Amino acid sequence: MSTPTSSDPQVHVIDHPLVQHKLTLMRRKDASTNSFRTLLNELSMLMAYEVTRDMPTQEVEIETPLETMTAKMIDGKKLVLVSILRAGTGILDGMLTVVPGARVGHIGLYRDPKTLQAVEYYFKMPKDTQERDVVVVDPMLATGNSAVAAIDRVKALKPKSIKFVCLLTCPEGIATLRKAHPDVDIYTAAVDRQLNSHGYILPGLGDAGDRIFGTQ
Repeated sequence: MSTPTSSDPQVHVIDHPLVQHKLTLMRRKDASTNSFRTLLNELSMLMAYEVTRDMPTQEVEIETPLETMTAKMIDGKKLVLVSILRAGTGILDGMLTVVPGARVGHIGLYRDPKTLQAVEYYFKMPKDTQERDVVVVDPMLATGNSAVAAIDRVKALKPKSIKFVCLLTCPEGIATLRKAHPDVDIYTAAVDRQLNSHGYILPGLGDAGDRIFGTQ
């Protein structure tokens, strides 16, 4: 279940017990790279159920072993999952397990260590984005600068809708994204306390990219 925060109905905290349990395991500093990666994949699948809850369906005619009937199906091809490289890949993989027909876009951004601003180095999106719903994914919404930069680029393609999905965020990241893009709903597993002076979420889980790929 996703619960809108009392102060902002467009910020949805996915508080399902399985999501919270797996997030707790991921936060532990002694979680191995393999364990962290596996948990992220599982957690992303669980979050995908909530994020896609309002996906439109259409009636199609099928045959069961007993008779013909009409039943509901989604058109996954109308959905675009956009991964903010590199850490967004961890969420992307889990969500594709749930919606394998989704198209995929990539935005390469890195955070300048001095200014904490996002610098783009790669951008590739599917064709006909204006006919599709977009879900932008990145494990952390920290300063919010990367998310804003990514959504700026996606919005220029005029998709039908945009959602942003992250594992963790904080009040500062939410404020930055909501100010720049008040029409974009945010889905997260937790809203942590604050950012530190280096732009990391506290208590957080460290650098998601490093923990996914085993780098420093």
